[in-house]
Amino acid sequence: MYTGLVQTLGRVQKVTANESGKEFVFYCPDLVQDIKIDDSIAINGVCLTATALTETGFKAQAVHITLEKTNLGKLSVDQKVNVELSMKYSDRVGGHFVQGHVNGVATFLRATTKGENNEVWFKAPTELKKYLLKEGSVALDGISLTIADVKDDEFLITFIPHTWSATQIHTRSIGDELNLEVDMMAKMMANYVEMYLNNKRDNHAQA
Repeated sequence: MYTGLVQTLGRVQKVTANESGKEFVFYCPDLVQDIKIDDSIAINGVCLTATALTETGFKAQAVHITLEKTNLGKLSVDQKVNVELSMKYSDRVGGHFVQGHVNGVATFLRATTKGENNEVWFKAPTELKKYLLKEGSVALDGISLTIADVKDDEFLITFIPHTWSATQIHTRSIGDELNLEVDMMAKMMANYVEMYLNNKRDNHAQA
């Protein structure tokens, strides 16, 4: 479990394709002293397991389904990534509960500036739009964010200067895909309501 508060900007040091998918070596010297083998670490919001340690980071294996479902399959050497270690029970939850289980990818549509802030519209997969709520939470590439507005399958995020510069969001541009994890509470509630309505229709049909 994570909070969606990116702890450091890491970098891809090496990518090796293998039968299981791809093995990555990530450079994150600021956090390496806190990482142990088998630790869960979020890279761009994707929960990975540290399989080995290096002097400046760690290795992790991403399986084929992860590469297909997220933007990790497009990572290349020297590309910046958002890194967050899994939360401790004693940690404050400054963002929101993020599982590291990416639901799909959101496409960067357009960006404008308002004062010092950057406003960006993203397009979500159609099947996920029901979980996007105005003033609700969402994670993009592992960043805990608040949705400012929603229009059909598009949603607006306002990035304050700190978030813009402290994460790799400032390297993104129109057409880029970001890992999207919807708020698990919104997903649970929507699924509960849908199940309730389906049961109600079934009971009405049987009456």
